[in-house]
Amino acid sequence: MSFWRKIAGLAARNLDEAECDVCPPGLPGEDPAFSTAVTALGAKLAKADGNAQASEYTAFSEVFQADAGSEGNVRRLYQLARQTTRGFESYARRLEKRYRGCPQLLEDVLDGLFFVAFADGAVTGEELAYLERVSALFGQSPLVFRRLKVTHLGHEPGDPYAVLGVAHDAADGDLHAAWKLLLSEAHPDRARARGLPDAFVEVAEAKAAGINAAYDTALRERRALRPRDAA
Repeated sequence: MSFWRKIAGLAARNLDEAECDVCPPGLPGEDPAFSTAVTALGAKLAKADGNAQASEYTAFSEVFQADAGSEGNVRRLYQLARQTTRGFESYARRLEKRYRGCPQLLEDVLDGLFFVAFADGAVTGEELAYLERVSALFGQSPLVFRRLKVTHLGHEPGDPYAVLGVAHDAADGDLHAAWKLLLSEAHPDRARARGLPDAFVEVAEAKAAGINAAYDTALRERRALRPRDAA
C-alpha cells in the first residue's frame, strides 16, 4: 500500500471529533496539493545541508511511497524541487492551512521528513533547523518537536525528560507524577530505613538531587514556552 493511500485511510478513520475539529478539503491521499507539498518538502530538505544525495531520495520514496502510476511525476517534482530550499515555508504553510484540524497527520509528515534527513546516517544542523522550522509552521509546540527529535536522534546529554522518563510533551500532571514516583523510590530515607551503609545513602541523595534538578529544569522550560498571559 502506498503512503498516499495509507495516509488517506488514516485520515478517513480519524476525521471525527476525537482527532479533527474541521474536516479538510479532501482526504490527503486523494489531494494533489498534499502530495505536491510533501514531495517538495522532502526534496528541499535534501538540499538543506547543501548536498542533495541519491540516498535521500531513496529514503523519501521508501517512506512516502507513491502509487505506480504516479512515481514518474513524483520523481520529476522531487528532482525539480531539490534544486533549492527556497519556497519550503510556503509548502509547510499550505499543509498547515489545509490539515490543521488533523495534527496527527502533520506529525506523521514530520516523522517521515526526519526519516529522510537521517538517510545518510546523520542529521546536520542545517537539516535540523529546517525540520524545526517546518514543525513551527505546522503549528506544533517546541515540546512536540523535541519528542519527535528524540524519537529519531535520541536524548541529548542532560535532557531532563530522559531523567524523568516521560515524553517532552507529556501533560504537566504526568510530569509531576513521574517526578513524585521517582523521588519516592530514590529518597535517601529509604536507604537509611533499610540500614544500608552511608555510601548507599550518599548515592541515593545524589540520585534524588538529580531527579529534583531535572524536574525543576523541565518546569522552567515549560514556563518559558508559555505565553505570558497564560503563565
